[in-house]
Amino acid sequence: MKNCDVLIIGAGAAGLMAAYKLSAAGRRVMVLEARERLGGRINTFQNQLFFKEAEQGAEFIHGDLPVTLGLLQTAGIQTEPASGEMWRFANGRFTEEATPDWGLLMDRLNLLQEDCSIEAFLQREFGGYEHEALRNAVKRFVAGYDSADTGNASAFALRREWQNEDDDAQHRVKGGYSTMINFLTDECRARAGEIFLNSAVTDIYHESGKVKVTTAAGEIYYAHNLIIAMPLGVLKATSGEGAITFHPSLPKYQEAFKQIGFGAIIKLLLEFNKPFWEGDDVAALVGKDPREMSFLLSDEAIPTWWTQNPRRTLVLTGWLGGPPAIAKQHASDEEMLELALQSLANIFRKGVEELREKLVAFNCANWTADPYTQGSYAYDMVPSASARKILSEPVDNTIYFAGEYLYDGPAMGTVEAALTSGQEAAQKIIGN
Repeated sequence: MKNCDVLIIGAGAAGLMAAYKLSAAGRRVMVLEARERLGGRINTFQNQLFFKEAEQGAEFIHGDLPVTLGLLQTAGIQTEPASGEMWRFANGRFTEEATPDWGLLMDRLNLLQEDCSIEAFLQREFGGYEHEALRNAVKRFVAGYDSADTGNASAFALRREWQNEDDDAQHRVKGGYSTMINFLTDECRARAGEIFLNSAVTDIYHESGKVKVTTAAGEIYYAHNLIIAMPLGVLKATSGEGAITFHPSLPKYQEAFKQIGFGAIIKLLLEFNKPFWEGDDVAALVGKDPREMSFLLSDEAIPTWWTQNPRRTLVLTGWLGGPPAIAKQHASDEEMLELALQSLANIFRKGVEELREKLVAFNCANWTADPYTQGSYAYDMVPSASARKILSEPVDNTIYFAGEYLYDGPAMGTVEAALTSGQEAAQKIIGN
């Protein structure tokens, strides 16, 4: 048996941010992490699997995000720009064509008075054959960027997201996001905080001012307060590896979990012996300098790709999100590699075997099949705002929830959202 003031389940960005703030405030903190590593959906490969530096999970800082940038500044960690051009490959050629009728889409979205799924909105307002290209473009975007299903995603939430799109530059964390995780971990441990890996929680027993937590290995932990910083996909699970059981049950909270969307993602890392996408033959296909490519969108089986521009590296990152990722969640790594190579071969007019011979390293991060994630990140459904209000209130001032799914703002689903939520949970406990 182990005792502490505050027990935290989950050593991702939200959980470690909470531990960092609580330990700084003098609370005795323990963190339980089911995996054998820290970081949750953050994991930087540093000289692993032949990758010198590559992000298996979260990668970008999307604009001017105060909590993320403030933490990095405190830690003395620098950022670097993620610049370059966005290309589109469709119908066998590279193009810069914009999404058809996007202005009309936004005009009609702005007139929408009652929320519904974006799929229902599209069918009602743009259901004809003449708008097929627009419907497909929206589905690709929602699946790729929001990792969401258009049949569930809130039209109001997407309207807010698209209205708030700006030209803020994207950045990466120099050295990878895991440098931030390492800083939070070191600071917590420096203040006597304890972190236990390979500690998958199975049961939570609770009453006002007291919790008892048991793990799959039979370990028992007691605390006055508990922060649950597990991914929403795990909290939605009712059985199987990763699922937890509350004693007594929390039906109001468990119903609220179901009312927030949680997407699906498969992320692929491919390192080659040379950047074939920067060759003269590609320049001839595109008609401009291929070294300026940052993002590449297509209709291939693996539709989205990006480089490490402006850094010249040998890594291409592939991205499959939303319903197509759910459809492939049980696919083997070998099957995903074949899809990746075939997609690149089709785009760049190469042979699959030619690309295979150039391949140095490959990794498939199937976050949807991972039992301790069970998806990608949150998105809003129609009832999500009400659900967040429920989940933002502690259970008997004893159990608190933290995670990117609780963030209500334009940076939903990001590291910024996770850090903000963890910070807020810690502040509530300190305030009480």
